[in-house]
Amino acid sequence: MSIKVSACIVTYNNIKYIEKTVQTLLEFTKGVDFKLYIVDNGSTDGTIELLEQNFSSVKNLEIIKTGKNIGFGAGHNKIIDIIDSDYHIVVNPDIVISQDVVSRMAKYMQENVDINLLSPKICFPDGRNQMLGKRNPKFKYLVASRLRDEQNPSSLLREYTMIDSDWSKPFDIENATGCFMFFRTSAFKEIGGFDERYFMYFEDCDITREIRKTSRAVFYPDAIVYHVWGRDSKRNFKLMIIHIKSMFSYFWKWRR
Repeated sequence: MSIKVSACIVTYNNIKYIEKTVQTLLEFTKGVDFKLYIVDNGSTDGTIELLEQNFSSVKNLEIIKTGKNIGFGAGHNKIIDIIDSDYHIVVNPDIVISQDVVSRMAKYMQENVDINLLSPKICFPDGRNQMLGKRNPKFKYLVASRLRDEQNPSSLLREYTMIDSDWSKPFDIENATGCFMFFRTSAFKEIGGFDERYFMYFEDCDITREIRKTSRAVFYPDAIVYHVWGRDSKRNFKLMIIHIKSMFSYFWKWRR
């Protein structure tokens, strides 16, 4: 029987990247029964029109319109009662794949029933590794991440991103990055999806901790995805405020 995999992209004014994300997911995902959901949070830049024009005839793609920006986690939770897959993927609208990483990750999850969340190797479009947090966030780690020097990373940044681990094989992590999260669907549903107190940011750290209460979260380097990673909250004051608010919500929730 074919493995069923669902995926969801939440969009909000992502016309610049969304087409390539959808194209590569549909093109390279071949070894599983795949269904892609796109939840649009009230885009006004032509995102939804582009999707309807280019992908309306794709049978395994469904577009859902919320009509307003309800946030990242709430957007993904919109389809939690719809999916009936074995595995479910949370995908950012600026992700590109170049091979069938979905089938590869599904097979690994089939072979490792104690894992409920996989995080792939995430690279910049030019192939460089992205230094993303793999340990639970701490204030000192977040400061180190903000002040990062990619060419000469600090000891704190190296610790936070586990950059000195053996990246040639899978290893357990505390924090999976939200741009591409591969869940066992039953586990995703059991915890109720994302905690909607986070409008945006830190919901990935939070859900990884929820998953790890009963199972493992693992970094899987044999699957590579490419991520633009705009780090918008460093340039946009409104997003910076949302980021700070989510940070305090996270630290308050997990204070013990």
